[in-house]
Amino acid sequence: MSFLWPQLLWLLLLLPLLVPGYLWLLHRRRGSALRLASVALARQALASRPAWRRHLPPLLLWFAFAALLIAVARPTAVLSLPMAERTLILAMDVSASMRAEDVKPNRLVAAQEAAKGFVAELPRSVRVGVIAFAGTAAVVQAPTFSRDDVYAAIDRFQLQRATAIGSGLLLSLATLFPDAGIDVSEITGQRPMPRLLGDAEPAKGYKPVAPGSYDSAAVILLTDGQRTVGPDPLDAAKIAADLGIRVYTVGIGTTQGEVIGFEGWSMRVRLDEETLKNISLLTHGEYFYAGTAQDLKRVYQSLGTRVVVERKETEISALFAAAGAALALMAAGLSLWWFGRVI
Repeated sequence: MSFLWPQLLWLLLLLPLLVPGYLWLLHRRRGSALRLASVALARQALASRPAWRRHLPPLLLWFAFAALLIAVARPTAVLSLPMAERTLILAMDVSASMRAEDVKPNRLVAAQEAAKGFVAELPRSVRVGVIAFAGTAAVVQAPTFSRDDVYAAIDRFQLQRATAIGSGLLLSLATLFPDAGIDVSEITGQRPMPRLLGDAEPAKGYKPVAPGSYDSAAVILLTDGQRTVGPDPLDAAKIAADLGIRVYTVGIGTTQGEVIGFEGWSMRVRLDEETLKNISLLTHGEYFYAGTAQDLKRVYQSLGTRVVVERKETEISALFAAAGAALALMAAGLSLWWFGRVI
């Protein structure tokens, strides 16, 4: 625990001064009792009450003053807190290789079921958007609070040829930052793509920020292959880093590769783990490998704790102030109940 105004902690030195004051007050009250008409009655009244009752309310009040003085110094602590509102983009590969059955029943179905289970566990304050990418990328569900709309979007996936990982990531960023000036006409197939993205530049109108510093959104990128068309994923990751977006990458499938067939043709696909690890490294996210359907479910369960809850330094003055007020009220209440007066 640290303090924003540590110099005010010197006020705690006033607390020991309250002890002599309390002892003087007790001595004064004893003197008043001796001046009563009947000393025997006073002794009998005092003897009928446990001695600790006399000291408990002042002790609670002393701790109340201590808590309030600490609150004045504005204490802070690193806490794990749920995000009040957050947007998550699920960017999922729908290339033909996702029909491979090395992950049962196949990669696509396993990914769909795991993604829907992940979304179901998210707090209702989290908006979820869905991007599907293969040779091009498309927003199949804009960020929404409706879980049913997200489930329906995930169920609508249709397999396509090629794998444009960079396109999926860029469209995810454009969805989160519609005013950032990211040109999505090329990556969504609206016109031919004459060039790759090239050297990544900060998004228009946005100053580069520290990677991973944007706390209100994150991207979860799932793929089972390697880029065959579209922008370089690492260039797209640099833009994500400039925007402060964390990208959590999930690799599904086999690293050695597998031959799959689709619409009369066949090809060998393999998982490009190196690229996915570099994407997560650049954006201060994390890479996960899911070799089986069960692994994929565990990955999404782990992701839920990472992208919804964050540890950050938070001022906790209110907690100490509330504790001080509660102790003061308790001291006053007990004193009134036992002695008919407030302290």
